Amino acid sequence: MSCHLLVDAKPITIPVAKTKSIPMPILIIPLIVGLIFATPELFAQQDVLYQVSTLDALVSGVFEGGTTLAELSTHGDFGIGTFNSVDGEMLFLDGFFYRIDGAGKVRLADMGEKTPFAAVTFFEADQSMTADSCLDQEAFFRFIEGRLPSPNLFYAVKVHGIFRSVRTRSVPRQEKPYRPLTEVVKTQPVFEFKNVTGVMAGFRCPDYVQGINFKGYHLHFLAKEGAGGGHVLGFVTDRVTVEIDRTDELRLKLPADSAFFKAGLSSDRTADVSKVEK
Repeated sequence: MSCHLLVDAKPITIPVAKTKSIPMPILIIPLIVGLIFATPELFAQQDVLYQVSTLDALVSGVFEGGTTLAELSTHGDFGIGTFNSVDGEMLFLDGFFYRIDGAGKVRLADMGEKTPFAAVTFFEADQSMTADSCLDQEAFFRFIEGRLPSPNLFYAVKVHGIFRSVRTRSVPRQEKPYRPLTEVVKTQPVFEFKNVTGVMAGFRCPDYVQGINFKGYHLHFLAKEGAGGGHVLGFVTDRVTVEIDRTDELRLKLPADSAFFKAGLSSDRTADVSKVEK
């Protein structure tokens, strides 16, 4: 299911300068050589979860980062996160960055924008399954867990189809001095969807990365035709297809700024993270 929402596709004409024709063998030889040497690098990132900063840092109030969406897109075409000043929820799908703002509205984000926290990968499903029954969130997660090869790997998860209900939130843009995210979410807008078609995307992370990311499932939702979405708080499925991409490598890019350097990250923030995510 493709979710190129809110996009008016218009053909782009790129002017090409006239040049003398080059014999085909001369064109083919460098192409073959390039493919031979580029292949390992081209495919090296396919099963890598690339992450900017840590969830603990975000929860503690590190709301600005230096990584642009353009740079992030070189490490994947699928993922979730947020924007600087936590200006809405990010859903990265099929190479498009969507922002679900504090009012629940969906729009495409500019590639020059930056993120304080995001996780992305190149999505290529290793497993696909269908859930035709009514499953609440916990039952649905058990349905997936029984089909994963191991709880100790990372999984990119895409769920698309019809949902009986979805409950989401999106945090409004914050202003300095930034409060911890646990304070921000106390007044977060919450949105309810009934009998909605859409897509959920995110990750299932192993328990041992708690603090770096959220252990378990972290999903964002986008309703059909950009009708809304946000960070998923709960849902009930109707008829959905689940695609899972197993990922066995984590690459972590840490911020190089004073806010991250001075953040108090030595405390156990498990309880705070749970409040923020759930």
